[in-house]
Amino acid sequence: MENNKTDFDIVISGGGLSGSLLALSLSKLTKANGDLLSIAIIEKVVSQQATANDNKQQNQESAQTFFDDRVLALSHGSAAYLQKLGVWQTLQADACAISDIDISDRGHFGKARISAKEYGVNALGYVIDMAFIGKAQLHVLAQQKNIHWFSPDNISDIDWQGQEQKNITITLNSGNELTTRLLLACDGGNSPCRKLANIDVSHYDYQQCALIANVAMSKAHNNKAFERFTEFGPIAMLPLKSKSGEANRCSLVWTLSPDEAKRLALLDDDTFKVELEQAFGSWLGTITKVGKRDVYPLVLLQAKQQSYHRMALVGNASHTIHPIAGQGFNLGLRDVEVLADLIAKALVNNQDIGSFALLQHYQRNRVQDQTEVIQLTDALVTLFANDLPPLVAGRNTALSAMNFFKPLKSALVKKTMGY
Repeated sequence: MENNKTDFDIVISGGGLSGSLLALSLSKLTKANGDLLSIAIIEKVVSQQATANDNKQQNQESAQTFFDDRVLALSHGSAAYLQKLGVWQTLQADACAISDIDISDRGHFGKARISAKEYGVNALGYVIDMAFIGKAQLHVLAQQKNIHWFSPDNISDIDWQGQEQKNITITLNSGNELTTRLLLACDGGNSPCRKLANIDVSHYDYQQCALIANVAMSKAHNNKAFERFTEFGPIAMLPLKSKSGEANRCSLVWTLSPDEAKRLALLDDDTFKVELEQAFGSWLGTITKVGKRDVYPLVLLQAKQQSYHRMALVGNASHTIHPIAGQGFNLGLRDVEVLADLIAKALVNNQDIGSFALLQHYQRNRVQDQTEVIQLTDALVTLFANDLPPLVAGRNTALSAMNFFKPLKSALVKKTMGY
C-alpha cells in the first residue's frame, strides 16, 4: 500500500500477534504537545494491511489467513492486560476458562491438582484460537488514526547513524525510507532486525517436536486442563469452547521425539486415536474426532541482548521457548506490557523514548523474567524426560508433596498465571 508519511515516532517490524498488540498498547499515548504517537507497522504479509480507512470486516476475515489455526493458553495476567487494551471484551465469548489443572506421571503415583478456587480467581487462564486474538487486535487497531501500515513490505537495511543521533533510518524492500526515534522488532524467531544489528543468539535444539491437533472427547472436560507425563513426552490436553456439533473439544499438544512425531502424524485417524488413548488414558473417555495434525520442532532461542541503539526485541524475536508450561505467548505479552509502560512514563516526563537508559531498563527487566521462565521449562523438560529411577521417584514425590506444601505450589501458580 502507498503511504506518503516517512517520519515516525515508533516503527514496529512485524504485524503479527506481538506487533499488533504492541501497536495497540502504544496507540493512545501522547507526546508533550498533545499529539498521539505516530506509529508505522511493517508487515510482509499482504493480509495484514489494516488502516482506519480500510474495510473493517475485510480486516477481520483476512486475519484468519495470517494467524494460523493453533490455540494459545493465556495466563490470568495476559487476559487482564488484553482487557485493559479493550481486546478481551471481544474475545471472552470464544475463550475457554481453565478452572482446574490436573498433573500426573503416567504409570507412577505422582499427581498434583491446581484449582482456581484456591487462589480466589474465576480462572487460572484461558484457551483460545490464535486467529481470534489476531482478529480482535486488528479490529481495534483499524479504529486508530495514528497507525500506518506498510504492507506487503519488510526491512532490508537500517542506518543506525551513530550513538548521538536522535533517530535511525530504515530502508524497506519497496524502496521507501523511514526515520524513527525507536524501532521495535516483533519480526519472529528469524528476526531481520536482530540480524541487521548483529545480535547473537543462544540456541538449543531439544531434539523434540510438538504434535498439535484439536480433538473431541466422549466426556466433558468441565474446564479442566491436563498435563500428563509419559515415556514418550508430556501430553497437554487443554479445554476448548464447544462449537456447533463439536462438544467436548480439546487442544492436544504432545511432545515427542522427531521420529515418533512423524510416525504419529502419518497414521490414519482411527489408529492415531488408539495410540493417543493409550498414552493419555481414559480421563476424558474415548476420542471421538481428530482434527488436522501439525508437527513443530522445539528449540530454545534467546537473544544475547534485548536491545540495541534505538531498538528493542519483543516476543519471538527475543525468545522462543519450550511449550511444556504454555508460557511462550505470555512471556512475549509481558515484553509488550513492560515496554509500553516504560515508553508511557518517558512521555509523561518528556524524555527520549529511544534513549539508552530506557532500553537498558527494558533489557534488565526482560532478562530476569526470561531466565525464570526458561529455568522453569528446562527443569520440567529435564525432570520428566528422564526415566532414571532416582529422578522418577523424586519427581513423583515432588508432585504429591506440592498438594500439601502451599508455598511451593503458590510460587509455581503465581508464575504460570503471569504475575
